[in-house]
Amino acid sequence: MSALPQLQRTSGQIRTETRSTGIGTGETTSRVRRETRGAKSGFYIRFGKRILDTAGALAAFVIVSPVLFLCAVALRLESRGPMFYRQWRVGQHGRLFQVIKLRTMVQGADKRGPKITASGDPRITSVGKVLRKTKMDELPQLLNVIRNEMSLVGPRPEVPEYTLKYSLAEKKVLDVKPGITGPASLAHINEERLLASRTDKEHFYVTTIMRRKLQIDLAYCRRVSFFEDFKIILLTVVALFVPADFNAKGVKTPPCVNSEKAGLEVEGPGRS
Repeated sequence: MSALPQLQRTSGQIRTETRSTGIGTGETTSRVRRETRGAKSGFYIRFGKRILDTAGALAAFVIVSPVLFLCAVALRLESRGPMFYRQWRVGQHGRLFQVIKLRTMVQGADKRGPKITASGDPRITSVGKVLRKTKMDELPQLLNVIRNEMSLVGPRPEVPEYTLKYSLAEKKVLDVKPGITGPASLAHINEERLLASRTDKEHFYVTTIMRRKLQIDLAYCRRVSFFEDFKIILLTVVALFVPADFNAKGVKTPPCVNSEKAGLEVEGPGRS
């Protein structure tokens, strides 16, 4: 509990920095204004998205409850520790919340290594490998959606330390509620495999992968709609059941961001 006040101050700093306007003039001002446009407003943004989130999350939670129970039992039988893992993340408008996942690593793993996890990480348990591969460890986040901390579709929430590294334009993703899935998540559905080949995993994530995901999420924030969210949900289902053959052609990536410019050696879409 001692860490909570510090995290609250971090959240306040994020909100303050988001409101700052250290912008130049002329062409630079025009460019930054375009880049810092937040999410568009409308009936779906104000009301419809929450209705979809609540109905969808409640229905999904009822359906997957038996699966969650079996996963929890398997985790408890394999290793010591809690069934669920909670981590502080930065949500809409810089508010902090605890994201809920099924525990996939040994107890105290966050104190034994970096926050970034790659394929082959020795901290991941045997059951955890299956859960991470099938993305079933993300299912408890339906509770975050029911509690109005997350949305079914939106930018993936980051830890406060990484959010502080956002540029002024990138902070606009905080205008939108974070999601369980989203276009950036689909475009990086195999992110852990990409990171496995790097020796500088955390640095590579923050300077390259995170920047690319933010650009994709910013583009999503400017075109949020029911049909866009419904399409992303369908693409996520396809990705989960047909991971080997999945490609994110239905996910629009900003033309200014591609794997060559970002320094990514991507054979296929990756994971958030």
